[in-house]
Amino acid sequence: MNRKLTLTIEESIIDKAKEYVKKNGKSLSEVVENYLKMISETEHVNIEELTPITDSLRGSFKAPSEFEYKDELTKELVKKYNIND
Repeated sequence: MNRKLTLTIEESIIDKAKEYVKKNGKSLSEVVENYLKMISETEHVNIEELTPITDSLRGSFKAPSEFEYKDELTKELVKKYNIND
């Protein structure tokens, strides 16, 4: 269920955000919602401690729900080092 939320944000930030969503074919609500999801799902990460480059990459990749990181890492390491079972 969606609910309306009113935010007070500096005008220049709003203008930049509107430019961003227009270029990326998204809505401002979608961007804010995705950001809030991201920070609520990663409570253990202190965002202030991230470097600017790392912080800019957060949320840029969404893996499929069935993606198994360890399995994929293993496959790639096997290929890289030509390990035969």
